[in-house]
Amino acid sequence: MKRPIKKTWMIASALTIGMAVLTPLQAGATAVEPTNGVTVQIEQQVTGTIKGISDDGLFLKGRDGKNYYINFYKFSEEQLEKMNLVEGQEITVEGSAVEDFSDFYTFEVYKKELPKEVTNEDLTKLEKMFNEAKKLQNEAAKADKNNVEEAEKKYEEMHKIYVDMGKIVKPYYLATWQPEPFEEYLESLGFSEKNIVIEENDKKQLKASYEEWVKLEKDSQEEKAKEKMKEFHKILQPYFDKLYPTPTFEAFIERFELDIPTEDLAKLKNIYDNAQKAEKDDNADDSVKLWEEFYYIIDQFIKPQTFEEHMADYEFKVSEADSKQLKQLYEEILKLNLKEDKVKIEEKWEAFRSILEPYSKANKEILISPSKLSVNGQDYLPQ
Repeated sequence: MKRPIKKTWMIASALTIGMAVLTPLQAGATAVEPTNGVTVQIEQQVTGTIKGISDDGLFLKGRDGKNYYINFYKFSEEQLEKMNLVEGQEITVEGSAVEDFSDFYTFEVYKKELPKEVTNEDLTKLEKMFNEAKKLQNEAAKADKNNVEEAEKKYEEMHKIYVDMGKIVKPYYLATWQPEPFEEYLESLGFSEKNIVIEENDKKQLKASYEEWVKLEKDSQEEKAKEKMKEFHKILQPYFDKLYPTPTFEAFIERFELDIPTEDLAKLKNIYDNAQKAEKDDNADDSVKLWEEFYYIIDQFIKPQTFEEHMADYEFKVSEADSKQLKQLYEEILKLNLKEDKVKIEEKWEAFRSILEPYSKANKEILISPSKLSVNGQDYLPQ
């Protein structure tokens, strides 16, 4: 299923703030506006078939023909294991519609992830900060299309709040943190699986760096801890190179399964070798340019989808008149030069997407925050 590309914001690491990934996307909601001005979500019941399952929820095709997304945040891992959800299974959901994916992640959900030792005073501070961050996120999402600069500023403010929240909760995590012993940590990196032996002198330095890193983390000396971990990985880099060797050009190009003339293969090999060198030299600008050039050549030998094949990926059907316009735009795009006509290509794709927009909106999932899931005759309530 194709979806409009939207900005996704990775908030921070689990250790420092224990937050989930928040993805600002828009969807319809069912609500009423009472006379006192307080919005109340309407509980509704939906029965349907599971179309797909993600880490945080599932996609449901309702008996009413509508598409739904049901979030898992309110349910425990143990409950989800018992449900044993699979695609094609029919389930019944009771819950309320929300406007945005980020609305699933409430303070109550966030609070469940915090150490039990967090004081009521800090919980009060965190709730206030959490709500302010959510407010900024909603404002940024609304400003996104019309004022990118304003949206960026709000997202930056939001990020700062989450960082400050991390500073409040990190001491609680550190108080109960039991770091892996050095030998276990090193084993988890997978060197022994490939029979890569770390020299004794390097192992000695690694152990000293690791133990110093643990000490710095426990003392909340974050910058020094980061530097110590960089030192740790610098010693390990030659071993990582053996563990994850750069594929030869021949092995890399074979994956494309394309019939490329010898002359073009020689060009691609030269670009590939230079791109690998640029990456090793941390020359990001040259690396990006070289990989762009590499894929410009590759694209010439990839057979594009027909219009009909492209449209088959969408779950909805478009009108005959719109289909005619879309096909014309699609075929015009294929005729343009990917390297020389970038602006024209993007303009035509924008026109293509604008025709599909009403269909995408009509087909968009309704987001449901569940208060009960009924699976195989068993009811599950949030925990």
